Amino acid sequence: MSDYLSRTVLDFVRGEGAIAAGIATRETLSGGPPSVNLAYIHPDARSAVSFAVPLRQDLIEPYLAKENRRMHEIDNLKVNSICSGIALNLAKYLEQKGHPSVPVAANNVYRTETPGGSLDMFPDLSLRCLAVACGVGHFGLSGSVILPEVGAAVILGGVVTTAELVATDPLPAKAAYCDKCRICQAVCPSGMMDPKEEARITLGGREFTYSRRRNYLRCQYVCGGFTGLHPSGQWSTWSPGRFAIPEKDDEFRAAMAKGLKAYARRPGLEGGFYHPLMRDKLYITCGNCQLVCHPEKNERKKRFDLLKAGGVIIQAEDGSLTAISHEKAEAHLQAMAKERRALYEDR
Repeated sequence: MSDYLSRTVLDFVRGEGAIAAGIATRETLSGGPPSVNLAYIHPDARSAVSFAVPLRQDLIEPYLAKENRRMHEIDNLKVNSICSGIALNLAKYLEQKGHPSVPVAANNVYRTETPGGSLDMFPDLSLRCLAVACGVGHFGLSGSVILPEVGAAVILGGVVTTAELVATDPLPAKAAYCDKCRICQAVCPSGMMDPKEEARITLGGREFTYSRRRNYLRCQYVCGGFTGLHPSGQWSTWSPGRFAIPEKDDEFRAAMAKGLKAYARRPGLEGGFYHPLMRDKLYITCGNCQLVCHPEKNERKKRFDLLKAGGVIIQAEDGSLTAISHEKAEAHLQAMAKERRALYEDR
């Protein structure tokens, strides 16, 4: 193992914008889920470099308050590209040093050999598990990786390499700021996180826990923008969709099919991005559980209050979005023609 090369790769990613970095090995990932199998990425892999790049904190509150969606979306997409770019740069550097390496895309790459293929959205490599195993951050209750400096508002990146690097230790469990305040669960209209059960995983002989995730279609349904109204009816994500969120997991496939049809007929929004599983553009409309999580509990509460006070989103015929009270939104929907109203809610 090379201490010098290990120090170099960590300095490399920090120099390109990462605020935290670490190294995982096959040994420190042993016992973990299939998504941490480095050999899936490269058959001769020995190590992986993990790092985190922060999202802009100043754009989070305007986004949650439903004052400005697009600026956070631009930042989010840009930071994803930065992470993927850092990974590519480091992989090429290592290759030229004689160590075949593979950059891992920050998002939107899925395995195809699962029962549902890429529709299962099973990642090629779990960057979350890598980050926790090597000390980039902790698991928060939501399952997001949280950092002591900025909370969960980060994008993760990684490189899998044949180089034998020196593993870095996980962060001490007692240093995690997560106090299970459950605000992350409260801001999720889909009910993705089980309120009672925890998931447990083992990485290198160490156990980690977070809320058990329910049917992943829950997250796809809301974070994909097909619907966004909280079950209370009082507030929403940035999605103008108001389709009911099923209580039972096995009802989501039918709900998704209906939501997709309506989504495809709605006016497009400003911005957006192309996703490999979609014909039409997707838009960032949620991510609440990630963005609300901050090291300071008072800040978490403030962000939750902004989200609720921001009301609900409606969409004009030109595609523009406006946040109004739920009472005004009801009147707005009732004034719509039946065919147009069906694009947003069950009728």
